[in-house]
Amino acid sequence: MTNQSDQRTIASLHRQLIRGDVSSVELTRDYMRRIERIDPSLNTYLLRSTDLALKQAEEANRRFKKKGNVTPLTGIPIALKDIFVTKGIPTTCGSKILKGYVPPYNGTAVQKLINAGAIIMGKLNMDEFAMGSSNEYSAFGPVKNPWNPDFVPGGSSGGSSAAVAADLCVASLGTDTGGSVRQPASCCGIVGLKPTYGRISRYGIIAFASSLDQVGPMTKDVTDCAMLLNIIAGFDPSDATSLDTPVPDYTKALVPDVKGLTIGIPKEYFVEGIDSEVADAVRNASEIIKGLGAKCVEISLPHTKYAVPTYYIIAPAEASANLARYDSIRYGHRAKKCKDLSELYEQGRTEGFGPEVTLRIIIGTYVLSSGYYDAYYLKAQKTRTLIGRDFFEAFKKCDAIITPVMPTPPFRLGEKLADPLKMYLSDIFTIPVNLAGLPGISVPCGFTNSQLPIGMQLIGKPLGEETLLRIAYTYEQATEWHKRKPVVR
Repeated sequence: MTNQSDQRTIASLHRQLIRGDVSSVELTRDYMRRIERIDPSLNTYLLRSTDLALKQAEEANRRFKKKGNVTPLTGIPIALKDIFVTKGIPTTCGSKILKGYVPPYNGTAVQKLINAGAIIMGKLNMDEFAMGSSNEYSAFGPVKNPWNPDFVPGGSSGGSSAAVAADLCVASLGTDTGGSVRQPASCCGIVGLKPTYGRISRYGIIAFASSLDQVGPMTKDVTDCAMLLNIIAGFDPSDATSLDTPVPDYTKALVPDVKGLTIGIPKEYFVEGIDSEVADAVRNASEIIKGLGAKCVEISLPHTKYAVPTYYIIAPAEASANLARYDSIRYGHRAKKCKDLSELYEQGRTEGFGPEVTLRIIIGTYVLSSGYYDAYYLKAQKTRTLIGRDFFEAFKKCDAIITPVMPTPPFRLGEKLADPLKMYLSDIFTIPVNLAGLPGISVPCGFTNSQLPIGMQLIGKPLGEETLLRIAYTYEQATEWHKRKPVVR
């Protein structure tokens, strides 16, 4: 079932808060009641920060009363993927190995939200250490898709996408290493943006693959996406990979006009094996954009077929290094009754890590080992360069690229757990964007006959978020897909 009623967005709620139609405390309590009623059937929240949220809501009320230091996020209930380090709030990264870990500081993106007056409602479920495409690899159980609880919400930011779609928070932050913002956004019918690598600070997010990870907003529409990006983007000296470039006002890009823009359609993304409903929805979207004044041209990204194997060498290699710090001593879980240090390491990591994380650590350690480094890791890095060069050449002919987000609609829970390759191929259209460090956005563009959401992906040039937002906003204003939302009880 779907509902065409207006959604509670950052923009609409900000207007209500400014007018005094509702107070931040009232709004926060309303969301708390909704989470209490609905979330047990979806499993999106791993932790609810009730006391903190009410304290922040009271402070937001004071800001509005004084009419000072108010931003578009002041008083707005936001929730965080549980990969973000939060001061005084447990952070698990969806893993047993971090059980009991309470960080002593806030990550940069979180602190920017708090400084803007946002209300932190809690931490959201995710695939363990962000390794997954379905949110079935969480140590705390899978998240259910609010459109149909028999289907996955996407991953690894599945809790974030489902919570936004079900209106259990107004917006959320996720992270995207190979599609983990865009893919779940597509599965749940919301907007998800993976910015240019370095556009948002990674300081204070638990690392999976450091050269690929990027923070991204997950929202109900494109306007909210731009508003949230305005708050969290920018240079951070605490992150060595952060880009020291000015941040524009992204809301100024929300102009319903694509005249003069050229959109590339890569032939490699519409191949045998792609679901016909997905292909038709994205092709129809491209025709609508063309009808609004853009020019569409066919382009080629010839190394696309190498993206998945390249990613599954580079990402596990970086993960094996990043996750070495979890030794059952310094963080969270600690193994008991071990006779020596070696056993403490082995037993603690065996107990703490789930099977998918263990698999990727083993793969990553193998490809970095003596005698295999050149054959696997070095070759993957060279292929990564070729994938990036494909985009560089394509952007000589177009301003942005339109593709599907996934080759299929959301799949059933458990459907791909026994076949890792099928699961990994869910990200075949999103992974190249991370390998090239480019921005990409998922926007709702249709539904299957069984009423499951379909998203289209727009890919931009480095720091081309404004162009992506402009195209996405123009398409969104000409269609009704973003207004549909699941009925959850």
